Amino acid sequence: MRIPTKEEILEWISENPTLTSKRDISKAFGIKGAARIDLKRILKELESEGHLEKRKKTYTDPDRLPPVSVLQIAGPNDDGDLMARPLEWHGEGAAPAILVITKASDPALGGGDRILGRLTAVKDEDYAYEARLIRRIGTNPKRVLGVYRKTAEGGRILPIDKGDGKEWMVLSDGTNGARDGELVEAQQTGPKGRMGLPRAKVVERLGDPSAPKAVSLIAIHQHGIPDSFPNDVIAEADAAKPAPLRQRDDLRDIPLVTIDPADARDHDDACWAHADDDPKNEGGHVIWVAIADVAHYVTPGSALDKEARKRGNSSYFPDRVVPMLPDRLSGDLCSLHEGVPRACIAVRMQIDAKGHKIGHHFVRGMMRSVASLNYAEVQQARDGAPNDLCAPLMEEIINPLYDAYEALKKARADRQPLDLDLPERKVELTPEGQVASVMFRDRFDAHKLIEEFMILANVAAAETLIAEKSPLLFRVHEEPNPEKLDALRETAQSAGFNLAKGQVLKTQHLNSLLNAAAGTEDAELINISTLRSMTQAYYSPSNFGHFGLALQSYAHFTSPIRRYADLIVHRALITAHKDWGDDGLSPQGVEMLEKTAAHISDTERRSMLAERDTNDRYLAAYLSERIGNEFSGRVSGIARFGVFIKLDETGADGLVPMRNLGREYFKYDAEANMLTGSETGMTIGLGQRVTVRLTEAAPVTGGIALELLTIDDKSIARSSQNRRGKPVRRKGAKAKRKADKQKRKVSRRRN
Repeated sequence: MRIPTKEEILEWISENPTLTSKRDISKAFGIKGAARIDLKRILKELESEGHLEKRKKTYTDPDRLPPVSVLQIAGPNDDGDLMARPLEWHGEGAAPAILVITKASDPALGGGDRILGRLTAVKDEDYAYEARLIRRIGTNPKRVLGVYRKTAEGGRILPIDKGDGKEWMVLSDGTNGARDGELVEAQQTGPKGRMGLPRAKVVERLGDPSAPKAVSLIAIHQHGIPDSFPNDVIAEADAAKPAPLRQRDDLRDIPLVTIDPADARDHDDACWAHADDDPKNEGGHVIWVAIADVAHYVTPGSALDKEARKRGNSSYFPDRVVPMLPDRLSGDLCSLHEGVPRACIAVRMQIDAKGHKIGHHFVRGMMRSVASLNYAEVQQARDGAPNDLCAPLMEEIINPLYDAYEALKKARADRQPLDLDLPERKVELTPEGQVASVMFRDRFDAHKLIEEFMILANVAAAETLIAEKSPLLFRVHEEPNPEKLDALRETAQSAGFNLAKGQVLKTQHLNSLLNAAAGTEDAELINISTLRSMTQAYYSPSNFGHFGLALQSYAHFTSPIRRYADLIVHRALITAHKDWGDDGLSPQGVEMLEKTAAHISDTERRSMLAERDTNDRYLAAYLSERIGNEFSGRVSGIARFGVFIKLDETGADGLVPMRNLGREYFKYDAEANMLTGSETGMTIGLGQRVTVRLTEAAPVTGGIALELLTIDDKSIARSSQNRRGKPVRRKGAKAKRKADKQKRKVSRRRN
């Protein structure tokens, strides 16, 4: 066991000012047992030499400041430079001088202000550190992304968020040179000014919001997704070298292949299968799944690791990817390219003739993919029309993959995971970024094959780590709550189907409902309603099972290039296999599992929202040239303010505001999720077929407004017009409730 040098200890203390106890230092360097005596001796020496100062049970470097510190502004010096001093200083002599470097977008700072600053040590200057403002203590100014409009006073910002109708006022000295119509990011500078608008200043100009490729950029900035890598992260990635073979298992003779979408940007999983030659497993198969060894390159505590954890996952948009890792890793060293040796962590799994896993073991190896294939060509080959690439692979690779998949299908049928049928739409763009088409994504058996292989590998990872009593992150999907199940049950009953009550809910019960609706007009309604009844999956160090997959233990192992959770599982496997190396799960990583789980669950939801908003904006752009056209669709949501419609052609979601529902008043029933007409008694509920007219499509916000024309082939009465051409005012909700109350009184008297 190697004892760290004094320099390494001082560097750790400087970079981790909150983890400076002897216990923290021991964990950081993996020091155990009798070796702690040597660590104690070194700390004593550093203390006696004046390098460290012991306070209670922690050590600090009195001659260095932590990289992030609370500072107090002292004011400008004789040269006009803004200077600051640390509020906490334990070194000998005077506190070091700090130069505060401000940007045009930073707030004005004066003597006595306290700030949180990021420090950089400098040499050969009359000050020791440079500080850049993170924020002023006690403030957290709101930011907004919007379109800048020039005015006589300076300008205004129109937010691009379709749920935010509030404008911001920009004074002439806060425009940052923004041009009329530009997309900008602004920061609040004060309370409401003239005309009741909050004041702001432009901190970043993002260009033309109408440019096609600005669509995803809007979502990236709006949701706070980091889209540029810091220099130290890029430097670490650029310095990485291909992993050597050394103690790895040599898997380069195994004919592993990658199967991905045709436009895949990276290849992090490969597979191969063959008939099991073990006479005790007649009809069984052996399945190999090899995953890129990202943990070799992204080590705990490194700049790459911190940035990957910060991002949590990659985010995918129609025109770009915001990756979790720099391209040097995601697109090169960690991508399992054809014919190139690549480090991997692989699992060999045995399944019996019925597809049940009867054994598995993991290896840390070196592989070489024999082919990079896509789903369409693999399926075409299986269907009898292999191309030149697939033809030589049929006997040894492609057919055995499908044979193993046929066995796994039997096990899946026994397990009964939730079997939703919700075709996914894909936005196709031209090279210029314009929407070329909106089409359904192909769904082949080749997709399902890879999914089943990956699920099996994820289960194997979870089971191995549970057996080793190793900390890990589980992928958790809990059962639906009773309220959502009641809503699903009511929807099913209104469509003529049944979901039994009073029993322990299992996925097979939901599958029975889905199968009953399959092929009917209500199939999409039942599938969407079932999906909405589900809880959202998340990451947790505690195992609560995966309801949707009908699995007791499940962990994400197969995508470490694009998901930080998988990297955690890889590190846990490295630690569990003690002879694999020392780049496994660190003590700090174990202690932070709870926080990491919550954080990456949040970043996953953030990416989902950003990706959805981007698709909304592209669909609005696609439909903006068809204002006035009629479309068919289904009611997908009911709210107090209107009805949501999913259009058949594009899958776009639009809103029919209450004012466009016709001339009568509609009463909203939240429990039944339904609207009822006051005059005709017409009801509007989930799943009903409708015809609508497109009245508005705003690419900047993604908002789509519709007018309801027919529902279940029945025409909607249009709003009446008075003599001046203005719509006749409807009774307000309050007046309507009063009238209803009076009618009930009369009815009671008659009875």
